[in-house]
Amino acid sequence: MVELLRRAPAQYWMLVTMWIRSSLAYPASFVLMLVSQALITGTDFIAVLLMFSHIKSFGGFSLAEMALLYGTASMTLGLADLFTGSIERIGQRIRGGDLDVWLIRPVPAFLQAVTDNFALRRLGRPLQALLVMVVALGNLQIGWTVPKVGLLAISLISGSIIFAAIFVLGAAFQFVSIDSAELANSFTYGGQQLTQYPLSIFGRNIVRAVTFVVPLAFVNYYPVLYVLGKPAPLGLPAWIGLLAPAVAVVMIALAALAWRGGLRRYRSTGS
Repeated sequence: MVELLRRAPAQYWMLVTMWIRSSLAYPASFVLMLVSQALITGTDFIAVLLMFSHIKSFGGFSLAEMALLYGTASMTLGLADLFTGSIERIGQRIRGGDLDVWLIRPVPAFLQAVTDNFALRRLGRPLQALLVMVVALGNLQIGWTVPKVGLLAISLISGSIIFAAIFVLGAAFQFVSIDSAELANSFTYGGQQLTQYPLSIFGRNIVRAVTFVVPLAFVNYYPVLYVLGKPAPLGLPAWIGLLAPAVAVVMIALAALAWRGGLRRYRSTGS
């Protein structure tokens, strides 16, 4: 097991590099796809701008604060989608028998699944989100402290891990229900749509669900509340955002167990 973990980064990079070279074989096409990806994902923020052309505050958030919320939500999903999003195709690979081939290769099936048709054009979403975040931070008056700086930086990583874990959990469920990719998408892409808005605009039951059941609130909402100095909902302590890395670790463990359970249940596609 230790040897497998030691070799995993090199194997992952080897597989990713193969797909990147394929993408860059046609540079003009790649640039166009990258730009189009950024523009398409940017339409969500245009909707926010249009909304704030009529109002000055939404759910207790100003435009700059909403931009920070949007940027962190889109950034974390974009990174998770870039590095692990391909695993959502596992249902297709199970139906087509490709997983049988993966299992006899000297590379873990998980690494082959997350790098399957690795699409570098997905970098468009996090790049567009980064631009929004930079502009937002430049327009916010935040009393920066070491915990706030650290949490904002770490939350981008932990939030990406939480989304990546949800991708893996959705993929593991496809070992049971082959055609269930859209169900997982409701928690990943749908989760990004949810977390780009203040959770205070939703009912308390939804806030409880995304805090204690599917912890999407820890992707960006609670960390951003801490950075902005805003109170947490449900009477939770203001420092709850600091728990985001711990939640990410728990999600990694759950995703690993689910993936291993799915592989153990797999009995090939037959003839």
